[in-house]
Amino acid sequence: MSERFDGRVAVVTGAAQGIGAATARRLAADGAKVAVVDLSGEKAEATAAEIGAGAIGIACDVTDEAAVRAMTERVVEAFGRLDILVNNAGITRDDLLHKMSYADWNAVLHTNLTSMFLCCQAAQQHMVAARYGKIVNLSSRSALGNRGQANYAAAKAGVQGLTATLAIELGPFGITVNAVAPGYVATAMTAATAQRVGSTPEAHQAWAAEHTPLRRVAQPEEIASVVAFLSSDDSSFVTGQTLYVNGGAR
Repeated sequence: MSERFDGRVAVVTGAAQGIGAATARRLAADGAKVAVVDLSGEKAEATAAEIGAGAIGIACDVTDEAAVRAMTERVVEAFGRLDILVNNAGITRDDLLHKMSYADWNAVLHTNLTSMFLCCQAAQQHMVAARYGKIVNLSSRSALGNRGQANYAAAKAGVQGLTATLAIELGPFGITVNAVAPGYVATAMTAATAQRVGSTPEAHQAWAAEHTPLRRVAQPEEIASVVAFLSSDDSSFVTGQTLYVNGGAR
């Protein structure tokens, strides 16, 4: 096991599956204590149990301010500190503009953007006191625009603005804030997108691969490795940035 994060404590939201689970596993493998946070406490605990000692599963609705604050305090109570926050929780409710409901617009904005504001706000008080912290927010290539994803694209573009602003505000306290914007990643979320457009996950991935210079889609572990870099002291002078991890797609 690497000692890259020895003594560090990380919170990863939306960590029961996909990119979040891969990130939680990577940080733990590199020595961090990890809070696996997810809307489903049962799934969070299952992922934490898979990781093993030094990981705990916590149920939390990251769109609920009180729940986020309670989750953050539980992590600090359990581990004594909070060094790394990875805001990964997200959903899709895709539809074309003329068919998109107000409820679906709000659900995606609250889950994919407002939740990050709440988690950052709760975590920063501990990081400011320690004069150290690493915040990594998950954006998306869809921030540049994607048909049928007005809500998701707006939220993920907002993540980049939030990231740049918090880097300015929190930098004087030794806290870096960066974003990772993945392209197509083979996850349950993209599988659901494939079904929405009348395809299969395999066919949809093949289509995406054809439009990617590397001629393949990403695996969750490949995104997790970039998150780990931005969560580590190897990126000590990197802040306010959005790093696109999309196989060279334009």
